[in-house]
Amino acid sequence: MSRTVTIVGAGPGGLAAAMLLARAGLRVRILERLDRPGGRTSSLDSGTGFRFDLGPTFFLYPRVLAEIFAACGYDLNDEVEMAKLDPQYRLVFGAGGELLATPDLARMEAAVAAVSPADRGAFTRFMTETREKFIRFAPFLEQPFERWTDLANPDLLKLVPLLKPWKSLDSELGRFFQDERIRLAFTFQSKYLGMSPFRCPSLFSILSFLEYEHGVFHPIGGCGAVSVKMAELAEEMGVEIHYNEPVESMAFAGRRITAVTTPRDTYEADATVVNADFARTMTRLVPDALRRRWNDRKIASRRFSCSTFMLYLGIEGCYDAVPHHNIYLAENYRENLADIEHRHRLSSDPSMYVQNASVTDQTLAPAGMSTLYVLLPVSQRHPNIDWRHAAAGFREVALDQLEKIGIEGVRSRIRYEKMVTPDDWQEDYAIYRGATFNLSHDLNQMLHMRPHNRFEDIEGMYLVGGGTHPGSGLPVIYSSARITSDLLLDDLGIAGALAAANGTPAGWQSRSPAPPEPVGSG
Repeated sequence: MSRTVTIVGAGPGGLAAAMLLARAGLRVRILERLDRPGGRTSSLDSGTGFRFDLGPTFFLYPRVLAEIFAACGYDLNDEVEMAKLDPQYRLVFGAGGELLATPDLARMEAAVAAVSPADRGAFTRFMTETREKFIRFAPFLEQPFERWTDLANPDLLKLVPLLKPWKSLDSELGRFFQDERIRLAFTFQSKYLGMSPFRCPSLFSILSFLEYEHGVFHPIGGCGAVSVKMAELAEEMGVEIHYNEPVESMAFAGRRITAVTTPRDTYEADATVVNADFARTMTRLVPDALRRRWNDRKIASRRFSCSTFMLYLGIEGCYDAVPHHNIYLAENYRENLADIEHRHRLSSDPSMYVQNASVTDQTLAPAGMSTLYVLLPVSQRHPNIDWRHAAAGFREVALDQLEKIGIEGVRSRIRYEKMVTPDDWQEDYAIYRGATFNLSHDLNQMLHMRPHNRFEDIEGMYLVGGGTHPGSGLPVIYSSARITSDLLLDDLGIAGALAAANGTPAGWQSRSPAPPEPVGSG
């Protein structure tokens, strides 16, 4: 009889793990609280023809997902249509000026110099140095860190002078760029982790490097469409996906998890993978007494990311002159960050991200219409902000901010609108403190200091997603699925997930006998 694994949550990490574990011959079931796959990486359907990504909209470094597809016998190029964006995004500086970020390195060098002549040649130096950092450090983002001794790897220790863990991201970029606006252009990506570039560790300069080295992609149908495709392929591989089945309790024998219960049934399994929000799941479903390292007190003391205020707008007509991705960086960016991270209050001039996806993808809105996805980073849930009273006023601030990036007359053109606040992220989407990017990525919350992929407090429990190693962001969440799957299979005495691609489990035929070239890896 084959071994059985239960996965709690059909987010991108859970779906990737399900594919890999099924490929290795396990019986896999996913229990999903919502009525669709993807979790935060799902689609929001208005019911009126407008469709939005709920959360992530940037699709970066597809190589990791391409390798997972290939290991499972599929070709990402065949399964998911992706458009490589150029420009990748437009940056509008509240302090003056704007920058069209392009994957064409020569054009990008010229664009940087046009904004800041003093930084001519700096972009090329940044890419050259960071390329070496990424090449040498990337393998460590693809292996588990379960104890401090894992840091004693000689190859990792040799990287310390290159990684400069004592420096902030902004300080690291200061070695290359004099103009603070240009530094912001290469450090705002720390918001993918829900962190300030003035606190984010310098090693995350690899984020902006990846955008220029490998491109920024838009999956047709949105990032949520990737989750739908992964769920479809997982089911084709024999994975059972149970929608509208929230896990209400877990059963334990000593410190070992034995089963989970939903409103419909109790499911026993040889192993359980938690893809739901880490802190929310632990504090709600795992008794505090069973968690030695990650008890309620420890979780409450940890640093969590910022949250987001969202507007999903269906628009009459199209803003054809506005690029696909747009970032407005507040005139006083540091003060805006302080409002978010320390003062826990709403800024009068907040930074903002806007996706105008219909300039690339006509599938997301009815003919003659378009969608706008508006995201403003805000404090995680905090007593200083009562969203019941603050939401309406902050909506007006957000709509006013749109004019600063050339999106005018929005109010009269709105045909559909949905608002999501930190309160909604916590209550409707089960995210601890509404912290949409999970545990922050401080040095004391990375590698072995993050909750382990083989969860250290509960036997038979494993983690995937942004709350475990390597961290937040789609590429590393997919990487967490590979790490976790291999650990789980090793514990069960089964060949590793990627190694299983060399042999086809009985009863299942690969549709792609030869692994393809990864998308966007060139």
